[in-house]
Amino acid sequence: MGVPCIRDRVVQATLKLILEPLLDPTFSDNSYGFRPGRNQRQAVESAQRIVQSGKEYVVDIDLSKFFDRVQHDRLIERLSRFIPDKRILRIIGMILRSGVMKEGLVSPTTEGTVQGSPLSPLLSNVVLDELDKELERRGLEFCRFADDCNIFVKSQRAAERVMRSISKFIENKLKLVVNWEKSKVALSKCVKFLGMTIIAGAIAISAQSINRAMDKVKELTPRGTHLPLEQTIKRINNWYMGWSGYYRMTQYPSQLAKIEAHIRRRLRSRLVDQQKKRRHLFEKLVKRGVACQLAAKTVFSNRGRWALSHTRAMEAAYPNRWFIVEKGVKVRSTEKHPHWFDILQWVKVT
Repeated sequence: MGVPCIRDRVVQATLKLILEPLLDPTFSDNSYGFRPGRNQRQAVESAQRIVQSGKEYVVDIDLSKFFDRVQHDRLIERLSRFIPDKRILRIIGMILRSGVMKEGLVSPTTEGTVQGSPLSPLLSNVVLDELDKELERRGLEFCRFADDCNIFVKSQRAAERVMRSISKFIENKLKLVVNWEKSKVALSKCVKFLGMTIIAGAIAISAQSINRAMDKVKELTPRGTHLPLEQTIKRINNWYMGWSGYYRMTQYPSQLAKIEAHIRRRLRSRLVDQQKKRRHLFEKLVKRGVACQLAAKTVFSNRGRWALSHTRAMEAAYPNRWFIVEKGVKVRSTEKHPHWFDILQWVKVT
């Protein structure tokens, strides 16, 4: 990642505004990254349509350090086909070769484009458009978002053949490097694309993304923290509103419900931990309407805070609706998931 100075950002943003209307119409319809009017959801839905058509095998090619390995001469030559003004090409060449300052030392850049600059996304599409055109020439169906490209075929044998030939094209013609450890041929249900996967023709959140979300919830609700519960809830909202806003494209709402249930259990565990003594927790549960016998049986046991957070007594004292309503504030909803978890910002803390 790199951060250009203000003057460079102005120049690069201006070039992007000038060049994008000229270059974007020439790009493939199967390219969705860093283009106006296109987004990740469209890319995933396009992949879903291809899988539903019967092409369930995916050639998942991962490019190793793509932005660091772009060949400047090949990029300028490709730009010259659409930009007749040599002055523009010269400025772009100067930007590519301007070098990088790290800890006060300037290092020359002989290849690659700096991630974080306004012009790099457009230049990356120029480089990979050559790959798109080759895939279209071969009649292959694919979806590409930046350097994340999935090719769809009908059989394992065809997928392996495409993997060999396209990898050879990438390394020999585009002068890029294929990461063989991450590249693979597999059924769509085993391949992650933009954090999603296609299972039985439906869009689902990938297992890796679910696991990372679980780890993030654990990070945001640590044990033994000095932060008040209200601040913890605010941190969860800031993360979950953005996370669920992207992953709500899933067609398995139970995946979001799983994350929300995990958040509620972590908060219930925190509420258990706030009561320093067992009798205090017992009194709290009884005060919140739990029967004395059930509260005593739950509290005065050998179970720890995590086990107690998933008991009938705790869930009766702090039901799901406790996390929803605060003095009549209405819960916002989305089109597909009416229980979107931004409700936590109105959690009732007693």
